[in-house]
Amino acid sequence: MRIIISPAKTMNVDTDSLDYNQLPDFIKDTETILEYLKKLNYEELKSIWKCSDKLAELNYNRIKNMDLYKNLTPAILSFEGLQYKYMGSGVFSTKEFEYLEEHLRILSGFYGIIRPFDGVVPYRLEMQSKLASNKLDSLYDFWGDKLAKQIFSESNTILNLASKEYSDSISKYLNDKINYITCIFGEIIDDKVKEKGTLAKMARGDMVRYMAENQIKNIEDIKSYNRLGYEFSKDLSNEESYVFIKND
Repeated sequence: MRIIISPAKTMNVDTDSLDYNQLPDFIKDTETILEYLKKLNYEELKSIWKCSDKLAELNYNRIKNMDLYKNLTPAILSFEGLQYKYMGSGVFSTKEFEYLEEHLRILSGFYGIIRPFDGVVPYRLEMQSKLASNKLDSLYDFWGDKLAKQIFSESNTILNLASKEYSDSISKYLNDKINYITCIFGEIIDDKVKEKGTLAKMARGDMVRYMAENQIKNIEDIKSYNRLGYEFSKDLSNEESYVFIKND
């Protein structure tokens, strides 16, 4: 089984807590993206990032000084978004870290696929970003089916805990041999299941933690998840979607 999740926009550098294991598999592709970004001026980069001046200046300086091979942080400790906060990687045991290194994969517009202990540098580049280049415009086109092929070569059972922006890079290449299940964390509103972005991110992170704590290897076992007020709904779920409903 492989668990896919999204990256976070906020990242930090931590070269002291734990060592990284290796570089991301698609580092040469990342070099190609970085080479293009380094050629852009401040305004061009800001238009790609669609962010405030403060964030644009921070990330502009990062791009201009970026070295993909120095001062690397294990990815699991680098990302700081809400999903990662609820994953709580800072207090994992060695056994739990080993579980994540085997089963968890982070999808990235910049790195492609990242294992938890791959060494990364802080970056800002969403998968849906348009780079305004004839050869490098859509990151979906740039990566093509490469990410899906890699994930499918590792396992034929995929648990999707990523946002649609990132899971699309995998799901559009599904075939009959792949068991692909998406977790939905929602509430019943007007007789419909509706996800709230913030709560869903929290639950996705906590689900990863739950799986690591319980060393879950059979995807059916995640149906026992009952944290943050969520419980599995057999009636609302099917072979492609496991639905967890918030009851409080």
